Amino acid sequence: MNTLRTALRVPVARAAQAVLAVVLLLALFGGWIAPTDPLAQDTAHILGGPGADHLLGTDYLGRDVLSRLLTGTGLSVLAAVEAVAVAALLGVVPGLLSVRFGSAGSWLALRAVDSLMTLPFTLFAIAAVGLLGNGLHQAMLALGVLLSPLFFRVTRAAALGLDRAQYVEAAELMGASRAWILRVHIWRKVLPTVAVTTAHALATGLLTVSSLTFLGIGVQPPAPTWGGMLASDLGFLAQQPWAPIPPAVLIMLTVGALNLLADVLADADRTGAATTARTRRTAAAERAGSGAAARAQDAPEPVSTGPDRKEHDRVPHPA
Repeated sequence: MNTLRTALRVPVARAAQAVLAVVLLLALFGGWIAPTDPLAQDTAHILGGPGADHLLGTDYLGRDVLSRLLTGTGLSVLAAVEAVAVAALLGVVPGLLSVRFGSAGSWLALRAVDSLMTLPFTLFAIAAVGLLGNGLHQAMLALGVLLSPLFFRVTRAAALGLDRAQYVEAAELMGASRAWILRVHIWRKVLPTVAVTTAHALATGLLTVSSLTFLGIGVQPPAPTWGGMLASDLGFLAQQPWAPIPPAVLIMLTVGALNLLADVLADADRTGAATTARTRRTAAAERAGSGAAARAQDAPEPVSTGPDRKEHDRVPHPA
């Protein structure tokens, strides 16, 4: 939470969050605010330019481009969120538990992750759709499986650095359970790293979803998506050279805002960690200094016995 509050103070992060908030609103309510039915065809206005009736013109079937863009935002964004949710579920939990698996379990988990990382996104998604059927959920499940190694490695790396911390060992000595230590001491420290990875994964997932729908994988036409609109517009660039601009701009703005937010969160996390370490070092130094001062005050005052004693400290000889 401290990392998130620190990131909110950065003006660039606020701009990125504003863009993402608008995209989220379009994803949730775009179908409701669409001016017309995105599937309705108007053969009298095929490849029409922008006008009062159609603010962004019509496509090669006379369908309203603005309505299709608003409705397609929900399918594109929610598909990417579904893929990242699957990836986080398959990657974060095993990544946390892998620090407690032992050497054999950790070795097997790492080898499985390495095997998944060698598979290309698009080819694996095409193979999964061919086996499970051409549906959005099947494609997103395949994409989530391929994104899960990213969450696994990041979570495991962050948890390994915390597993042997002094407060974790102290909790173990006091009888705390493994689950309680993971939930209270380790998960809270790992959460900012997971948040940064989630933002990056959403950007990657959105680009991959657009690529798959551009190829016609995952969504059955005539359902509108950003990638599907790009694919259909490329065949009519001679008549409408501006047609690919609206979906392309939405994709670039959303992906850019996600990557920018991830960078700001990463910087805030590093700054917060450095500040915490500096505070701990300062507190330790202050405790050490106060302890030394207390010992100096409690020590007896030394008595001078050498030849350089002051005159009033000398004992006079009897006459």
